[in-house]
Amino acid sequence: MLGAMVASFGLLSLSMRTLPLGTSYMIWTGIGAVGAFVVGVWFLGEAVSVQRIIAALLIVVGIFTMKLA
Repeated sequence: MLGAMVASFGLLSLSMRTLPLGTSYMIWTGIGAVGAFVVGVWFLGEAVSVQRIIAALLIVVGIFTMKLA
């Protein structure tokens, strides 16, 4: 876990070389949020509902919209 955290912060710092802080941080947290959702559903057997899928898709759309802006 510590290795993954270090790698995550390292990749965040690399992205901040070409992207503004707000965009980098939004992408970083969005990947974490959607990733946690996918892991919860895939490996932990959490319930999948239309609302949860829509929420995850909205996060992804927000990330792409922020990147394009």
